[in-house]
Amino acid sequence: MRVPLSWLREYVDLPATETGRDVQAKLVSVGLEVETVEQTGAGLKGPLVVGQVLTIEELEGFKKPIRFCTVDVGTANGTGEPQEIVCGARNFSVGDKVVVVLPGAVLPGDFAIAARKTYGKTSHGMICSTDELGMGDDGTHGIIVLPPEYEPGTDAIELLELVDEVLDIAVTPDRGYCLSMRGVARETATAYGLPLRDPALLDVPPPNAHGYPVKVSDPIGCGNFTARTVTGLRPEARSPIWMQRRLQKAGMRTVSLAVDITNYVMLELGQPLHAYDRTRVQGTIGVRRAQQGEKLTTLDGAKRVLDAQDLVITDDRGPIGLAGVMGGADTEIADHAEDTGTTEVVVEAAHFDAISIARTARRHKLSSEASKRFERGVDPQAAAAAAQRTVDLLVLLAGGTAEAGVTEITAPSAPRTIAMPANHPDRVAGVDYGRETVVRRLQQVGCDVYGQDELIVTAPSWRPDLAEPNDLAEEVIRLEGYENLPSTLPTPPSGRGLTDRQRLHRRVGRALAGAGYVEALSYPFIGDAVLDQLGLEKDDARRRTVTLVNPLSDEEPALRTTLLPGLLGALRRNDGRGSHDLALFETGLVFRPTGEEAKAVRLPVDRRPTDEEIAGLDAALPRQPRRAAVVLAGAREQAGWWGKGRPATWADAVEAARTIAGEAGVELTVRADRHAPWHPGRCAALYVTVAGEETLLGHAGELHPRVVKDLHLPERTCAMEVELDVLERAVDGALQAPRISTFPVATQDVALVVSTETAADTVEEALREGAGELLESLRLFDVFTGEQIGEGNKSLAYALRFRAPDRTLTVEEATAARDAAVALAAERTGAVLRGA
Repeated sequence: MRVPLSWLREYVDLPATETGRDVQAKLVSVGLEVETVEQTGAGLKGPLVVGQVLTIEELEGFKKPIRFCTVDVGTANGTGEPQEIVCGARNFSVGDKVVVVLPGAVLPGDFAIAARKTYGKTSHGMICSTDELGMGDDGTHGIIVLPPEYEPGTDAIELLELVDEVLDIAVTPDRGYCLSMRGVARETATAYGLPLRDPALLDVPPPNAHGYPVKVSDPIGCGNFTARTVTGLRPEARSPIWMQRRLQKAGMRTVSLAVDITNYVMLELGQPLHAYDRTRVQGTIGVRRAQQGEKLTTLDGAKRVLDAQDLVITDDRGPIGLAGVMGGADTEIADHAEDTGTTEVVVEAAHFDAISIARTARRHKLSSEASKRFERGVDPQAAAAAAQRTVDLLVLLAGGTAEAGVTEITAPSAPRTIAMPANHPDRVAGVDYGRETVVRRLQQVGCDVYGQDELIVTAPSWRPDLAEPNDLAEEVIRLEGYENLPSTLPTPPSGRGLTDRQRLHRRVGRALAGAGYVEALSYPFIGDAVLDQLGLEKDDARRRTVTLVNPLSDEEPALRTTLLPGLLGALRRNDGRGSHDLALFETGLVFRPTGEEAKAVRLPVDRRPTDEEIAGLDAALPRQPRRAAVVLAGAREQAGWWGKGRPATWADAVEAARTIAGEAGVELTVRADRHAPWHPGRCAALYVTVAGEETLLGHAGELHPRVVKDLHLPERTCAMEVELDVLERAVDGALQAPRISTFPVATQDVALVVSTETAADTVEEALREGAGELLESLRLFDVFTGEQIGEGNKSLAYALRFRAPDRTLTVEEATAARDAAVALAAERTGAVLRGA
């Protein structure tokens, strides 16, 4: 809701020194979300005046039409002589009143105006459009043409109300009454402690039998319908400037006088209205549910097929409008014209059921200013006042005559009363407000309050959200100020902290962040398309998904079975936006159904579910293991004066898995594997030992080139994914800190020649076992292939570190341990000591 401050001042006598920022702070303090305060006309400096076009000369020889005009600006130019101005617009004629900015003025955007030579003439100023003055689009896309009654030289800044402040309020669904100037003014008056001039307090004639005939067949869908008739309207009458400007500031476009008046009253009172051209309405106006398949062409030109649940306005022909959403084209108000314009209107002010209007608007994907208000709750008692206000403005501005007939059909309803202990807000907020404060605050929001210790509160008609004691307590608390609530930190019970599982997950995240990865959180939804792009076989377990009943997107209707699609999508987006060196990680749940899940049953809402019912609900859930994944692309180490840098490779993905395993104190075994979506020759299977058995933890490596192409990823993209639940089970007791020996280390290097088919982890396993307890660490530091070692062979060079916990090792002891390691490797893998 956009609220011009100048309009707001009509209902509340704000101090003259109050700015939009001051009002914003006050409204925020009472719970309204004022997002911005827009300064209209900021930087505008005159002279900006009304001018009358005296002559127009068409300039020839240019690519576009150009006109040389003389304009009477009164004495605003200091001479009284006509002002010469060059203009390219075509929507004005000799004799029209226009807005002229003279040399020395400054327009919004710091656009200074000066006399300048253009198209062979000197232009002393400019004839202005709405865009140039920061007024927005008025639908004409041309020069502002003013009504003829304004004298040349009149100050246009004041006339057009160009300098103002507009508050943009995000109205929450429970505060629908604030979608009107009346509602915002009420909150402003309460915040400042000032009286409110309620624009709905009008003298309204009682209903009689002479009004336009109306039949309401669905009193539940339409609880109130008021109809008034105005005749003798001047078809050529236009909306006055003050109304146009208020509508523009509120974000609405001017259409015609009758339509502008209904929009203006809707903004003022919050009651949506509709004006029908009476000559186009045939017979009685009715309100009923649509017949399935009925058709209606709405004002936006769309032909709509109606549903049986749609509430419609009808005449003798059938539907002429979607109730509370949008009118029909058949009874549309005609544009102003002396011979064809509308001269008689029927004004509709009705109250429709919020749920019915919301469902209709969503069913037809048709959101309007009217439906937005009805969905959030409209004051059912404001219809008669809104109709009267509309009639008054039509009479005043269009020269119409209000007919004596008044139609008002109202379904009987009782006021909503709520019983509440007087100290209930005190107990909710933990603050001693006292009965007097509670009663005063409830009365300020429009409630009638009776009683002493037990209050009987009658909610006002414009507050349908007040339905129970907690709603009333919230009103008291927000008006007294949320900032005045005491803040007390809870004291956690001793002995309760993070679980071992939670600590492990946090350590993993910190370790990956410390290794240079950036955490990315992705949506947990996937579709078959991405599973096809990952190259998963039809029988792959990752294709067995849990499908959502109401997915956010039809393209991603299932819960993820792997973290890679979301991470790879994030990598692709960042790479497309210029970040080419990427290392991302994510930890989160995946959803892996086993096929044995039971069908979930609907739990009761009138009682607490039993333990058996809750257990049955849990049994319907799929397995939800927690995983960690990384993706890499581009440079892993940047080039610079320190060196050439290097690109990310499959080894970095494996190292990320080692980093995760290291945080759990678990030894990781790496073996070659073939597993989609990884490259068959650059894929590693990762294993850990769980209860004495080797268990698959996950996979790492470089993605398959076909996957990289299908997903539009950078070349040589690498990835790793492991299951943290398996890692947790592999942890054997508390994590032990390493023991630091005070004795020196003995290092022995060894290079072994093996077949290229022999996996490095097989050689490493034999070396570890053969070296015995003295081996502290083993590291592969070189892999060599070439003619020197023969075709089909490779050389693996290892650095072995030996250390004893109780003594300094001799050269003979270290050499013996190395020889034993080489011997066992030769026995198991056929390894030959290089150079031997």
